[in-house]
Amino acid sequence: MPGVKVMILLVIGVPIFLGMIGLGIWLLVLLILALLKYLRSDKVRKEDAAVTRSLGEILLAHRTRCHMTQEFVAGSLGVSRQSVSKWEKGQSSPSTANLLALAKLYGVSAEELLRDVA
Repeated sequence: MPGVKVMILLVIGVPIFLGMIGLGIWLLVLLILALLKYLRSDKVRKEDAAVTRSLGEILLAHRTRCHMTQEFVAGSLGVSRQSVSKWEKGQSSPSTANLLALAKLYGVSAEELLRDVA
């Protein structure tokens, strides 16, 4: 009887053991492939980070492109210069009405102002 139990254990246990080793190797290969893909995507991630900007950075870029001062923008919108400064520093966000007014003042669409916002 002990010989039969050993045979059954070998017939059932060895394939299960080999299957577990194969599964482990397969998972290891998948992990390595995923890590390689991540490492190769560094350039794409840096490009995305460069494209994505805060609303404040976008507002500042449009204001300087138009050669306007914060005082001029504030006067045109009927807000304080400090409000414009806070928008550009990202400390607060303009209201929807002010965002539309900024877009019109800068000669762009509101969609363009918000397109690359992080």
